Amino acid sequence: MIKKVITVMALIALTTSCVSTKVYKDLEDKYAELTEERDTLALQKQELEVETNRLNNELSTLQEEYDKVLAERNRLQQEKAAIEHNLANLKESYDALEKRSNTSLAANAKKNRELLEELETETARLQKLAAELDERSKRIDELEAVIAAKDEAMKALKTSLSRALLDFEGNGLTIEQRDGKVYVSMENKLLFKSGSWSVGTEGRKAVEQLGQVLAQNPDISVLIEGHTDDVPYSTSGVISGNWDLSVKRATAIVKLLTENPAIDASNITAAGRGEFAPVATNETKEGKAKNRRIEVILTPKLDEISKLLSEVK
Repeated sequence: MIKKVITVMALIALTTSCVSTKVYKDLEDKYAELTEERDTLALQKQELEVETNRLNNELSTLQEEYDKVLAERNRLQQEKAAIEHNLANLKESYDALEKRSNTSLAANAKKNRELLEELETETARLQKLAAELDERSKRIDELEAVIAAKDEAMKALKTSLSRALLDFEGNGLTIEQRDGKVYVSMENKLLFKSGSWSVGTEGRKAVEQLGQVLAQNPDISVLIEGHTDDVPYSTSGVISGNWDLSVKRATAIVKLLTENPAIDASNITAAGRGEFAPVATNETKEGKAKNRRIEVILTPKLDEISKLLSEVK
C-alpha cells in the first residue's frame, strides 16, 4: 500500500515539477527504511524466542542435576548402612576368633592378622565414606535452603504485586504463582486500544505500579511476552501481522518499565508470541479477550543454585 501511494505521488510530481524526482527518491528511501525496520523486528523476535528456550532448558537441566544429587546421596546412605552392617559382622567374627585363639594361637595367627587388616581397611573406608556423605549432605542442605529462600522470595514478590496492583485486579489483570515463577497477566483492554501498541492512561498506571515493585527486587529476571488472538492483523502500516504487533506491545511495556531509573534494563527481555500461546478458546468473544494480553513472567536468578550444584558433583 505504501509503495502504491509513493508511486502515485511520484507520477503526479513528475508531471508538475522538475524537483519531483528528488521527492520520489526520498519516498523510495523511506519505504526501504520501513522494510528494513520490519525485518529487524522479525530478527529480534527470533532471537528472543531462542533466548526464552535457552532459559527454559537451563532451568530443566538444573532440576535434573538436583534430582541426580539427591539420588546419589541416597545411594551413599545405603552403602554406608551396608558397610556398617559388614563391620559389625567382622567385629563379631574377630572377637570369636580371638577367644578361640587362646588354645590355638599359632594356627590362627595368620588368620587373625588378615582379619584385622580387613577390619582396618573397612574402618578407613567407612570413615572416608562418612566424611564424603557429610559433605554432600551439607551441600544438599545448602541447596535446599537456597531453593526454599527463592520460593519464599517469589511468594513475597507475589504479595507485594497483589498489594501494588490491587486496584487493577479483576479489571483485566491477574497475578498467580506456579512452577517457582510469578505470572502477571494484563489483558489488552487495560493497556491498548485495538490494533495499537500505545499504552493508555490506566495501563500506564498499572505498569508504573509494577515497575515500583520490580525496582525493589533487582535479583528477578523479567520476561515480557506479547500475545494476540487469532484474528489476522489487517491495518496497513509498519506492522505486518500479529507477530509484529505482539512484539511492539511487549517492547512498549519494556520502555515504560525502564523509565524507572531504579530498574536494571539488563534483567528484562521482551518477546512476541503472536496468537500461538492462547490461554482460552478463540471461538468466543470472551476467550479472544483473554488471549489478547501482556504476560510479565518473573523468575528468580539461578546463579547461586548452579554454583551449589557444581560443588556437589
